[in-house]
Amino acid sequence: MKHIDNIPSTPGKFKMEKSPYNRLRIHFSLAKLTFWSFVFLGLIFVFFYRSPASTSTVSSDLSRRSLRTNSYGGPAWEKRIKASAKVRSRNGISVLVTGAAGFVGTHVSVALKRRGDGVLGLDNFNEYYDPSLKRARQSLLERTGVYVVEGDINDATLLKKLFDIVPFSHIMHLAAQAGVRYAMENPGSYVHSNIAGLVNVLEICKSVNPQPAIVWASSSSVYGLNTKVPFSEKDRTDQPASLYAATKKAGEEIAHTYNHIYGLSLTGLRFFTVYGPWGRPDMAYFFFTRDILKGKSIPIFEAANHGTVARDFTYIDDIVKGCLAALDTAEKSTGSGGKKKGPAQLRVFNLGNTSPVPVSDLVSILERLLKVKAKRLMMKLPRNGDVQFTHANISSAHKELGYKPTTDLQTGLKKFVRWYLNYYGNGKKSAQ
Repeated sequence: MKHIDNIPSTPGKFKMEKSPYNRLRIHFSLAKLTFWSFVFLGLIFVFFYRSPASTSTVSSDLSRRSLRTNSYGGPAWEKRIKASAKVRSRNGISVLVTGAAGFVGTHVSVALKRRGDGVLGLDNFNEYYDPSLKRARQSLLERTGVYVVEGDINDATLLKKLFDIVPFSHIMHLAAQAGVRYAMENPGSYVHSNIAGLVNVLEICKSVNPQPAIVWASSSSVYGLNTKVPFSEKDRTDQPASLYAATKKAGEEIAHTYNHIYGLSLTGLRFFTVYGPWGRPDMAYFFFTRDILKGKSIPIFEAANHGTVARDFTYIDDIVKGCLAALDTAEKSTGSGGKKKGPAQLRVFNLGNTSPVPVSDLVSILERLLKVKAKRLMMKLPRNGDVQFTHANISSAHKELGYKPTTDLQTGLKKFVRWYLNYYGNGKKSAQ
């Protein structure tokens, strides 16, 4: 590096001598540069392509982030979309349901279709949990008359195309990266789906004419470390305990922004521990059932000083009633051509059961229903984003939506277990 120090600080006063030594030094520097360039490229190759861990992570992330769908387009495809989204009742609405092959998405889509609404599903069928379960839900939807387009909510071209084919009056936005603990493994997927995906959906909705009314899934997780119970929509939500919760909180702030600037009608629904048939395998009630049947130990968490961990378990049918009521009471958006014409509706509601149940009681109910004794493994509540309890104040939802849950945990779990044993064959079929 000495030759660099020889260059004077004042430009224009230094003249390079044309000597063989200088030419040799230039060639030598170029050779070093070339050598280290190859070394650097080699390290990149080894890191990204030869490491088994990174390969699986990168490929998994790419599959989850795939924006382009190769299977859409053409007259037959458009015909299926129009048929699925056709309104068949006098006062029906046309709804695009994102995350339609998900747990809540499937049940909401079926309920809408059965009452005569036009419904089109959208789902990317990612591999966060067993894709075969999502495909089975898709088959259920198709038997009901709901077509599910395979695509990503971040694919703006696809969303624009869907709106060109059908002028949806409503959006039921349920697509999201779910799960509290998985955020510690793959944080990027939460930003991609829950923030970037939401923004992309809202960007499309603000620009179309007429703008649709939007109902979307927030989460009870936004209450985070809040200790006041029951949780009310007026309580603070600025202390998230997980990245998942933080992305859902960010979603609520983003919704406020698009409502304020573009006149989009937006309703956020904070779901409280939804369970039931066709549920998510990453939920405790689901994998507890699987492991009890297989004779495996199940972890039951305790808070500090043997404190009880409890959840406000809410049966899927009650959640569906809340979702449909939110759609039915959603006012029209007020924007046109991407410009706000007047104040627009902005709401957020808790959808829970108002009856927190200790997780240990959940296990006892499953033991009775399965007729199998669980192998309980008591563990301290880890610092992975889980909170000690959830409890919903639903007075606002009851007043504005007529929301009133009617299914207790014993009844709901009985229906779930019946479905589980039928679907998985008494545990003989693998539940991943």
